[in-house]
Amino acid sequence: MKKMFSIALAAAMAFSLTACGSGQTAATTAESSAAASTEAVSEAAGASAETGEAEPAGDALKIAIVSSPSGVDDGSFNEDNYNGVLSFIEKHPDSTVTPVKEESGDTAAAVQAVADIVADYDVIVCCGFQFAGIGTVAQDNPDTKFILVDSFPTDAEGNEIEVDNIYAMQFAEQESGFFAGMAAALETASNKVAVVNGIAYPSNVNYQYGFECGVKYVNETEGKSVEVVELPSYAGTDVTGANVGGNYVGTFNDEATGKVVGNALIAEGCDIIFVAAGASGNGVFTAAKEADGVKVIGCDVDQYNDGANGDTNVVLTSVLKVMHSNVERVLGEVADGSFKGGNVVLTAETDSTGYVKEAGRCQLSDDTISKIDAAYEKVKSGEIVPAANFNGITPDTFEVSK
Repeated sequence: MKKMFSIALAAAMAFSLTACGSGQTAATTAESSAAASTEAVSEAAGASAETGEAEPAGDALKIAIVSSPSGVDDGSFNEDNYNGVLSFIEKHPDSTVTPVKEESGDTAAAVQAVADIVADYDVIVCCGFQFAGIGTVAQDNPDTKFILVDSFPTDAEGNEIEVDNIYAMQFAEQESGFFAGMAAALETASNKVAVVNGIAYPSNVNYQYGFECGVKYVNETEGKSVEVVELPSYAGTDVTGANVGGNYVGTFNDEATGKVVGNALIAEGCDIIFVAAGASGNGVFTAAKEADGVKVIGCDVDQYNDGANGDTNVVLTSVLKVMHSNVERVLGEVADGSFKGGNVVLTAETDSTGYVKEAGRCQLSDDTISKIDAAYEKVKSGEIVPAANFNGITPDTFEVSK
């Protein structure tokens, strides 16, 4: 079954590039503010850092970061990973980084882009599920370390594998989706909310299911009756062929259709929409800006800058996959010799999922923040386990303990 699932997922991944984030501006998580340019091949990036925390030259790493056509200055997923590299270089100024942009987004081309440069770098950071097929490349080049974000590696036959020189990280998107659902249900005035996704890959279904569980949690603990609106014509089909419902644009690169879906949900009465649709989500943001009283919830990184709409802002909050700090951590382990490969799912337990609550970066009430914070601790301890695409729990079977 694992082989069949991996092959299905590999085939599905050929259609898309990124999962979340509108990518309109350089909005990143609050801890990272370094902007990037894919044209700036920063072999000299380390030399300009004057932090006073330089490590010995023996810890210097030659790093490449390979990303999708949106590049490392996409204001979203790729840039958050790049900021992790830049933060490492600030502390290790003899290290260097070269951004490499794979232009097509094709999975085979993504793997080839890594293979073409593997001999030239100590560490290669691969941003996105389209790089899952680097397993064989890594096995053939054991002296190079790899950081794979949002996927686990596969071999040539599509089997999921663990490789000694690949640290592969996925995230429990259902946890962050849960916080989005709570925020939407606690803040809605119309009692109708929705989530818009790109393609029903596991990460997107996790966001959807988590969102639905968050709404259900608020309904049952707060005595509310908030409805999660779904448009049947945009229901998603996951990698096993199961209908997961939701609102799926069908691609991460169709802003026009994203706006159509957004407008349709607003016409149904939704006043808060969680957007996990990549560049397609730009259209949902636009629909919200053109409507009256509609807010969106950002995804993966802090998207508050993307919500600017004249003197107002349409972003209620953003939910996070904390990639930058984990990329920096693993680079540090390579530098100090403690690196260990493995396939790891990162959760709230390591503060790797979460939501934006800082003043000036969200519009949540103090009461909402207090209630989400309390639930966060329950998620962190395992008392709350939101539904995910393949964890044996669905939004219907998710149980709320009061």
